[in-house]
Parts: sequence; C-alpha cells; structure tokens
Amino acid sequence: MARRRKGSPVHGWVVIDKPEGLTSTQVVGIVRRVFDAQKAGHAGTLDPMATGVLAVALGEATKTVPYAMEAEKTYRFTARWGEGRDSDDAEGAVTGTSDRRPTRDEIEAAIPALVGAITQIPPVYSAIKVDGERAYDLARDGETVVLEPRTVFIRSVRLLEQPDSDHAEFEMVCGKGAYVRAWVRDLARNLGTLGHVSQLRRLAIGSFAVSDAIGLEQLRGFMHSPAAFEHLRPISTALDGIPALAVTGSDAVRLKSGNPILIRRHEFARIAESAAPGDDLQGLTVFLSTGDGEPVALACFAEGELRPFRVFNFATG
Repeated sequence: MARRRKGSPVHGWVVIDKPEGLTSTQVVGIVRRVFDAQKAGHAGTLDPMATGVLAVALGEATKTVPYAMEAEKTYRFTARWGEGRDSDDAEGAVTGTSDRRPTRDEIEAAIPALVGAITQIPPVYSAIKVDGERAYDLARDGETVVLEPRTVFIRSVRLLEQPDSDHAEFEMVCGKGAYVRAWVRDLARNLGTLGHVSQLRRLAIGSFAVSDAIGLEQLRGFMHSPAAFEHLRPISTALDGIPALAVTGSDAVRLKSGNPILIRRHEFARIAESAAPGDDLQGLTVFLSTGDGEPVALACFAEGELRPFRVFNFATG
C-alpha cells in the first residue's frame, strides 16, 4: 500500500513579498507549514539579500512552475560603484576597488549596449550546476568556478536616479536566466569602474506582481487558519498567455487517463484565435479545464488531437 503523504492536498499559488535575510527555500518551507500542504515549490530563486515577489506553488500548481519561470521578470535595484565583489552583490568579499564614478550621462549612454539579446557570464555564486554541483557550493568551498557565457534577453532598463556619486538606481525587465548582479558587474566594467548590486527587489514575475503579494510575517500569522486561503490563487495564474479550452466530462476522464481527445472544428478555431500571431499550432500547448474551471491537463496539439503531457490530479491522500 502506498504511503500517505504528510499534510493536506492544497493546490494553488501564493505570492509572497519575501523579506531580506531568508533563502527562497526557507520561505517555501514557511508557506508550506502555514497551509499544511503536502507539496510546495517556487518559481525563481531570490538571494537572501533580495526582497520582493516569490511565487510559491502548492500541490498540483507545482506542475506549472516551469511556465512561471519562463515569464519575464521586473526588478528594481541599486548599483554601488567603486567596489567589485566575488558574489557581485553586497554579501560578497571585496575583490577590487576603483576611484572612478560614472556620471548620469555616461550611464545612460552605456545602457543600450546591455539591452536586447546579450551575452552574459553568470555570477560564480549562482545556482547553476557544474558537474552536478551548485556553483555557489563550489565557490564557498574555495574551488575555482568557471561558468560558460550564455545569451539572455534584457527587454528594457531605466536609470531611475542617482542618490549620490556612489550609487545608481535602476529598473529592469528581463527574460529567464538573466542575472541582475552580472548585468551591474558588466555595466560597471563598460564604464571603466567596478560595481556590485547593493539592493535588489523583484517587482513581478509574469502575472505575479508585488502589489498582489502578502508579507511573509502576515501570512505566518494565519498558520493553519482558513484566513490563509484568501491568499491562495488558482493554478491557472501561472498559465497566462497559454491558450485555454473547456472540455466535457467524458473528455476530461480520457485526458486524466493520459489519452488524447479529438479536437472539434469550433474548438480549433478558438485555439487559433487565442494563440500568439505567427505561432505554429502544431505542438502548441493548451490548458484544458472543465466547464466549472477545474484544471484537467496541459496538452499538446498535434494532428487534430490534444495529447495530454501534464495531468492534474486532485485525489486526496
């Protein structure tokens, strides 16, 4: 007999305004205990010094984490000029200093070179795996870490203000895999100085925004209380931008058994209308739910069928 999972079958997303000083894993653990949830995960790590949006998935919502992680992210951060650090943020050891301080005009002139599709070497203190080990674990053990450059997408960057000659505040919208710390390091080098991130706040991940977030301490006050569930958002929240379709009860049963369903002409037309311009419908991911809104599956459209590859299971125990 299968062992019963500890906790309750809770499903959905919780948007936390992460405080400074905690790891993302610690925050997930607290949220899981508040809801007594069987399973939990998160969409995109925030370093301990960072604050802001940490989207925590509970139960079957963990199956949609990859889609949340693909979404664009918005950050507000402060660059500190004149000091390079081994972690590229304020928590690292100083590796070099510079007396040069860039002007506002110089900063604004340098930004365009680091916008769009750019090549970036991630910080050595990052969660990227090297031969099966996390880069930050290797770096903390004193090993030399060499990470390969990768192409990332920076949609936009704005210089907000310069409170003094040592600091500049920015806002960035970027794609998956982009590191703010690496961006500041590279901008500083292009400006002929050194720099690191002294403050970092994530404002949004896709449809998860800080304006919708709850503070961790406030949520902790709802430990095992029905009030916590007022802050639980639907599984579909992470699937904005993915075409959605309601299915009948018999089709839902087939899909949950892992079987494909035929797509009808009017359903095909609805999917085609909701897809992004230029999308190839073959292989398109579609979110399927019942008429009552209960998630059924994520399916791939191919050869006139919807073929499930991720099924949502709300069975208890």
